Amino acid sequence: MSDDITHMEDEAPKVRKTTAEWMNQLTAEQFYVTRQSGTERPFTGPHWDNKLVGRYDCVCCEAPLFMSDTKFDAGCGWPSFFQSVHPESIRELEDKSHGMTRTEIRCRQCDAHLGHVFPDGPKPTGLRYCLNGHAMTFVHGGSRPSKSGEDT
Repeated sequence: MSDDITHMEDEAPKVRKTTAEWMNQLTAEQFYVTRQSGTERPFTGPHWDNKLVGRYDCVCCEAPLFMSDTKFDAGCGWPSFFQSVHPESIRELEDKSHGMTRTEIRCRQCDAHLGHVFPDGPKPTGLRYCLNGHAMTFVHGGSRPSKSGEDT
C-alpha cells in the first residue's frame, strides 16, 4: 500500500508473550482486537474523537505508532491517520478476510493487529490508516520519537 513501509510478512515480532500473558495484561476488548484481529464497532472505541495533542502508542508493547498532528476525521468512526511516526513502526499484510482484499496493519514490535490502511486519505500521503481505538493508548503531550526510538 505505502511505499514507505517494508513488506516483511515473515519478520518475527520483538515482543513475544503467551496467550495467557496477553490475556492477563489486556482488557477483553483489547485482547479481542489486538491478538484475535478483531474490530470494534465504529464510534464506540477510545480515541476516535480525541483532539488532544500527543502520541498514540501500541496498547500491547507501548511502541510509538502515530502522532496527533497526522490524525484526521475520516467520518468512519475509527481513529484515522495519514502517516505513522516512522515507516518501521508498522508492517503491512494482505488481508483477504470477510470476502474482500484489504491491507492490514500490525505493530512491528509485538505483531498486534491495529487496523487497516486504505488509499483514500488526505495529502501529503493519500493514505488513511484506520485504527481500532482499543489497539492504542494515548500519551497526552507525547513527543515524536527519534529514529532510535527515544522520545525527542
